[in-house]
Amino acid sequence: MTKLFVREHLLTILFPIVIAGMSCLLFWLDGYGSVNTMLYVFIVTVVLTAVLHFYLYLRKYKYYRRITTPPKAMEDMLEKLYASPEQSAEQHYMKQLYKLYQQEVQSLYSAQKRHLQFMNGWVHQMKTPIAVIELMIQEQDRIDSQSVSEEMERLKRALEAVLMNARLDTFEEDLRIERVHLSDMVKAIVNENKRLFIRNQLYPRVEIDETVEVTTDRKWVQFIITQFITNAVKYSFTPQSSIWITSERTPGRISLTVKDEGIGIPSSDIKRVTRAFFTGENGRKTGESTGMGLYIANEVCERLGHKLEIESEQQVGTSVTIHFIEEQEGES
Repeated sequence: MTKLFVREHLLTILFPIVIAGMSCLLFWLDGYGSVNTMLYVFIVTVVLTAVLHFYLYLRKYKYYRRITTPPKAMEDMLEKLYASPEQSAEQHYMKQLYKLYQQEVQSLYSAQKRHLQFMNGWVHQMKTPIAVIELMIQEQDRIDSQSVSEEMERLKRALEAVLMNARLDTFEEDLRIERVHLSDMVKAIVNENKRLFIRNQLYPRVEIDETVEVTTDRKWVQFIITQFITNAVKYSFTPQSSIWITSERTPGRISLTVKDEGIGIPSSDIKRVTRAFFTGENGRKTGESTGMGLYIANEVCERLGHKLEIESEQQVGTSVTIHFIEEQEGES
């Protein structure tokens, strides 16, 4: 600690001594021959400099002891010291830095916990299609290719959800904003999921203006719409019912809605369905929900500047809407 103090204050220690020595030399050259007086001035300067720096050393003793002692915990940096205004400002800065550190650690911990929970749920969910495929293989009769295809689709959708969840952490690096033709994109998604509709005896009704274009990221929005359609099919237990996919243009906004005629969401769950891992009452009925689909959709909408709106009535149906905010002509 002493060496550190001397190295820090070496200039202020030597400067007054050098000034006193030069003053004595000037007096001597000017003809003032009293050696005792000059020696007295020099000694007084040295003593006063020593006393001043000893006082400064005492004031900084706790500070030097803290920075030269290996810390045992991060909280050691929050130790209160009766220090100079400069050190007080430094302590305040360190406290603010510590808060930022805690926030970053908490964010990383939450992300790690979210990934772990999601992977555990996903692995558990994947056991079902894998077990079904294994049973088909073990049967002596001919394998039903349609059934295998259905299970493979479930695996594919689950894998896509895992990839999208992982990409959330590097969202900005995977972003590509462009003008997207809404009608063509929705029709392509419906065509990709046609077997899902046929298998569940549901009818997709697409009513989207052919001229509508939105500014967004095509890949992320495709995932979101696919998630809405998958949920609509999953919770539509009545055969021959319809799933409506419509668009609406209002000043400064283009809205895309996916509406089903399913069991609906209980009012107590509406505000919580976008939380991570929340499956709710309906999720417990099907046993296939990971509670991540709407969470990812909501996160993506917020980061893209879109608005997600969910309306539902039990035994009537659910409508999920993405509002694409569009700048009107003339706005800067």
